[in-house]
Amino acid sequence: MPVEQILTHARVVTAEQEFVGTVVLRDGLIAQVEEGVSGLSQAIDLGGDYLLPGLVELHTDNLEKYMSPRPGVDWPSASAVLTHDAQIVSAGITTVFDALAIGDVNPRGKRMQQLPAMLEAIAAAATGGLLRADHRLHLRCELCHPDSLAVFRDLVEHPLVQLVSVMDHSPGQRQFAKEDKYREYYMGKYHLSEAEMDAFVKEQVANSLEFSDRHRRAIVEDCHTRGLSVASHDDATLAHVQESAGFGMSIAEFPTTLEAATASHALGLKVLMGAPNIVRGGSHSGNIAAAELARHEVLDILSSDYYPASLLQAAFMLAAQDNGYDLPRAIATVSRQPAHAAGLLDRGEIRVGLRADLLQAKVHEGQAVIQQVWRQANRVF
Repeated sequence: MPVEQILTHARVVTAEQEFVGTVVLRDGLIAQVEEGVSGLSQAIDLGGDYLLPGLVELHTDNLEKYMSPRPGVDWPSASAVLTHDAQIVSAGITTVFDALAIGDVNPRGKRMQQLPAMLEAIAAAATGGLLRADHRLHLRCELCHPDSLAVFRDLVEHPLVQLVSVMDHSPGQRQFAKEDKYREYYMGKYHLSEAEMDAFVKEQVANSLEFSDRHRRAIVEDCHTRGLSVASHDDATLAHVQESAGFGMSIAEFPTTLEAATASHALGLKVLMGAPNIVRGGSHSGNIAAAELARHEVLDILSSDYYPASLLQAAFMLAAQDNGYDLPRAIATVSRQPAHAAGLLDRGEIRVGLRADLLQAKVHEGQAVIQQVWRQANRVF
């Protein structure tokens, strides 16, 4: 890595404004941010492309598709992590919270069996200096699974764990307030028969009644003791939001209604929605559209969820829609806001003294195209 790099003739997007300017990188940090084009011979001309902060992803299940690329196929975990990492950084994501699901609601799923291998492979690749992005861990705790609390306590000690979310995907509430949508989703995804689905619904409802509240309280208490950020998931009502706020949660993941999102925002929880929701024009589950929350200016964070390339694309689309989000505010939903919500105050915007996590992108016919990515001033894509 050169001691100093000068990136010039770029459309620099800071947290407050965008301008044609120059950014100087030194010792892995942003050393200068100035308007105007540098005339120095060693300056790197970005040709008028956008220069943006590296993206911060709080919730992605992307690694799972490489661990199990086809039904019945278990891919070597070390290879899966490196392939996932390459896709993440090529999407402009320089900090990623890999979501590990605790408590598999899929009756034929292998998430629980894959957990140790996924965690160990991420940690080994990070220790070996093999990863291009900065990887952290996000434990997604399915509260109605009988083993969730025990597994959570086994994994939460890991030093890469920095974010925890608590969720209940049982039918009749939250994401699946309409049971027909629940049946459609799980029968289609897991190829269950009517009889298998009936038994599955009965089991999930019973487990939720037995475990959900008890597990939520215990997990959140553990997180606060350890100083970990905690997120709610799929809050749908004012009562859900008040409960989440009462537990001291800092992020509201995927609220399903305008009422829940508005209340979360008012109570200081950062409202996180899926970037695919913006790109596709709505929720695949039939819940509130992220664009609608943006029109009410209660959208704080975007997450790529299952499609890494959606993150940057959604930010540009958000800035082009009829709402209160100009480009700096839209870019903040995929950089500064998620970084701060996770307690990472050293990154997420182009500002002197912060980490030189950056990306160069151009927009062609509405499509954002990544050209280069830097992590701590080291080019990684």
